[in-house]
Amino acid sequence: MSWVWRMMLVAVVTVVPGAFVLLVSYLATRTMWEHWRLAQQEALVSGVPVTFRDVLATVHMKDVVQQARAAL
Repeated sequence: MSWVWRMMLVAVVTVVPGAFVLLVSYLATRTMWEHWRLAQQEALVSGVPVTFRDVLATVHMKDVVQQARAAL
């Protein structure tokens, strides 16, 4: 991601009310999607069905922080 895009994102999160909540929602969704994709791959190999609750139990705050670093 270019430095211009990063600076625009920082400015929007700082200035616009509610942008921080929107950013955290985006990061949480991105993290859940990644965990869901990995769980589906493991389910195909093991043959055990995966539920949303199983995936949600595997998500930790450190994963969200890693996604934030990857996104920015």
